Amino acid sequence: MIVLGAILLILGLVIKMSILTYIGVVLLVIGAVFWILGSVGRPVGGRKAWY
Repeated sequence: MIVLGAILLILGLVIKMSILTYIGVVLLVIGAVFWILGSVGRPVGGRKAWY
C-alpha cells in the first residue's frame, strides 16, 4: 500500500493531476499506520499479519 501510494503521489505531481496526488497521500498515510501498528504487534482488523 505504501509503494502504490508513493507511485500515485509521484505520478500526480509529475502530470499535475491533483486527484492522483490526493489518493497517493491517503494510501501512504494508511499504509504507514498499518505498518506501524503491525510492527508493534498490535492486531489490525483482527489479524496480526497482513500478507
